[in-house]
Amino acid sequence: MKRIVAGKAFELVRGDITRERVDAIVNAANSRLIPGGGVDGAIHSAGGPEIEAECRKIGGCGTGMTCATTAGKLHARRVLHTVGPIWRGGGHGEAELLASCYRSALELARAENLRSIAFPSISTGVYAYPVDQAAAIAVATIVAFLENNAIPEAVKMVLFDAATYAAYREALAAALPA
Repeated sequence: MKRIVAGKAFELVRGDITRERVDAIVNAANSRLIPGGGVDGAIHSAGGPEIEAECRKIGGCGTGMTCATTAGKLHARRVLHTVGPIWRGGGHGEAELLASCYRSALELARAENLRSIAFPSISTGVYAYPVDQAAAIAVATIVAFLENNAIPEAVKMVLFDAATYAAYREALAAALPA
């Protein structure tokens, strides 16, 4: 599913984010920036030890924030590591922190002149954020950023399974009807 927002592409795809050919791949990282499971483990595994070495030099990243490293062997120039919130029922600032993940990654992409970026669904795996709520936040944040900034020119949400793709498709269709 693809929509154009202020002349820029916003696309949803099912697939493996480590295979994307974009300027930046966003990693759903943990705050210590050490290799974990899920998307984080896949990115570290596919990208090689250079990513982990740079993460160790950085040392950590706060929830809602983003930092950048090399992309190692990935088909990207950079990996943008963002730390999503752990779902604790929704009353602990989770929505604001999740929006901040997307916004800070997009701001860093703009600052580094990264014209294309691929996101996973942040915090919806082991951090247990409800996918429908996360999708609405992600879509709204990305659309608002694209409406007000020239870069990036292309944003992809790379979604691993059918249920997650369906939730993001519904959120994008609601935000930007065809």
